[in-house]
Amino acid sequence: MTPLVYLNGKFVPKWEAKVSVFDHGLLYGDGVFEGIRAYSGRVFRLDEHLQRLYRGARAILLEVGMTHEELREAVLESLRVNNLQDAYIRLVVTRGIGDLGLDPRKCSQGCTIFIIADAIQLYPEQMYQEGLELITVTTRRNDVTALNPAIKSLNYLNNILAKIEVVRAGLHEGLMLSADGYVAEATGDNIFLCTRGRLVTPPTSIGILDGITRDAVMQLAPEMGIVVEEKLLTQYDVYIADECFLTGTAAEIIPVVKVDGRLIGDGKPGPVTRELMARFHDLTRKEGVPIS
Repeated sequence: MTPLVYLNGKFVPKWEAKVSVFDHGLLYGDGVFEGIRAYSGRVFRLDEHLQRLYRGARAILLEVGMTHEELREAVLESLRVNNLQDAYIRLVVTRGIGDLGLDPRKCSQGCTIFIIADAIQLYPEQMYQEGLELITVTTRRNDVTALNPAIKSLNYLNNILAKIEVVRAGLHEGLMLSADGYVAEATGDNIFLCTRGRLVTPPTSIGILDGITRDAVMQLAPEMGIVVEEKLLTQYDVYIADECFLTGTAAEIIPVVKVDGRLIGDGKPGPVTRELMARFHDLTRKEGVPIS
């Protein structure tokens, strides 16, 4: 079966899903997106994802052109028509077709919306068992006063430049620092440290993505009797942590066992990380919007 892509209200075969070369999403990265996951016939925290998309759209003065409920149904229908129970969903909203100038008023035809439902595996399965090695990249995370990383915009060049450094080092992921030199996030994931029985993670105020999986971890940890704290973190804090892990919709929860050549803890995924991974997988099987 040829995958079908939702494109401006219609479902078209994958190879016919095309946008104009004059679309401002292509020309300037002018738009927002969400990565969403479906597990066992349920879409995990779909409404939270949509709320974040609308917040990003509002921040860049982008009129989505569909209500929350209409977009919600489009996501669910994308899974139904492709007969998918477990999938990764990429929802993209661009400014639409304009001209070669920057002026968004020239995008008079309205936004472009497309939804792709497919499979994804961000890291090899072995990494979830043995853990990742990170390096701190030289590319700094976008300054919050320039382009706030809290906006999940289509301009991901900042992250891609960091990813290039990681790939050239022969690794899978890297640690990005804020403009002020504090720990921000990985190239596509949030970061947590476990130190002396407490979980700590950078605050969103420094300009990181308010992650959906990050939020789930911050809800699960107290159920385990673990205090969660948002605070500014330095590389030193990472190096001396007992455990470290990354979170993201595509990544889920993945352990980190080495950073900049330094072992984290004993160099193996720690007990807190493993327990959170198990609880998160259990949560995704029970919580979510039914597809059918």
